[in-house]
Amino acid sequence: MNLKKIISILLLFFFGELVLSSFPAHGQSASIKGVWLTNVASSALDSRENIKEAVRLCEASGINNIYMVVWNRARTIYPSAIMQEKFGVPISERFSGRDPLREMIEEAHARKIKVHAWFEFGFSSSYMEQGGMILKKYPEWSALNKEGKLVSKNGFEWMNAFHPDVQNFISSLVKEVVAKYQVDGIQGDDRLPAVPSESGYDAYTTNLYKSQHNGSVPPADSKDPDWINWRADLLTDYLAKLYRELKQIKPGLVISMAPSIHPWGKEQYLQDWPRWMELGIVDYVVPQVYRYNMKAYSSTLQAQVNCLKEGEKEKFFPGVLLQYNGKSPSEGFLDSMIMENRKYGIKGECFFFFEGLKKHPDYFKTYGIK
Repeated sequence: MNLKKIISILLLFFFGELVLSSFPAHGQSASIKGVWLTNVASSALDSRENIKEAVRLCEASGINNIYMVVWNRARTIYPSAIMQEKFGVPISERFSGRDPLREMIEEAHARKIKVHAWFEFGFSSSYMEQGGMILKKYPEWSALNKEGKLVSKNGFEWMNAFHPDVQNFISSLVKEVVAKYQVDGIQGDDRLPAVPSESGYDAYTTNLYKSQHNGSVPPADSKDPDWINWRADLLTDYLAKLYRELKQIKPGLVISMAPSIHPWGKEQYLQDWPRWMELGIVDYVVPQVYRYNMKAYSSTLQAQVNCLKEGEKEKFFPGVLLQYNGKSPSEGFLDSMIMENRKYGIKGECFFFFEGLKKHPDYFKTYGIK
């Protein structure tokens, strides 16, 4: 190991990293060293042997929490009785005849690594499929913009996150996983709870707004501050209800969210994660501080930390970009980002995504002791 690497490790330790441990059920401070594991641009879930190899790599890399995708593109990555009943598709066709979630839990728990069910697509119904099979069967579930058209943003099409039937559908999937599997936690992200701020002009949401505003219709400006706040509060209410229901099913369950950065995430996707923290309806948050240079990372991280109130820092872990479109940060950049986290007293981070671990085998051999 070269001198620069030794110095980096000592500096990281100096800035307050705790010893490797898992996040306790009661939600207090711990070292989160997480990685997202998805079925996109990765074959990690394609067989039981691949899952074993993925878990081995996570263990060797000092990872103690795996966030495994269980919901994307209108498909579950586990056999779902709900999806079978509603759509006749119990699991993503790619995994037919298997249960990748159960396999992951068994393999990870054998190596004392936590597994969180990550509901990646959240309230998004499809990607460049005009709503996909969900909105084809339930067109009344569509999120609509002020032109009355299906909301589509960056290729993602959306369900109406304010509609009770849509909320009940997504909640039923989350509760199905919690009741059926020995997951350590569940996680939403920039699509749960979320919906583009262009949404809310459907009949249900418009009538709800009118009933609370003396018959006035919603503002035509989708970015109107009061209109933003009103809809963001509806999503906060949804998360609060889901949090209570999940804790009743499994009190020790860890409920985390990986939202977009604040305030951009609130303005664009109605995610008010500082409010979630204030209300105690999330056990920790992992804002997606995905940046491509140190100046941008430092300024963005500082802006997120400034949102925290006293006692909340121990429930805050940045999301760090580890691979995107086949590219990974240099080890020097990785060191700088992690050192910046420690400078603020942040005791861990989550990396997007698993395949990036392979790009830095020597670096992550020492990550577990930092």
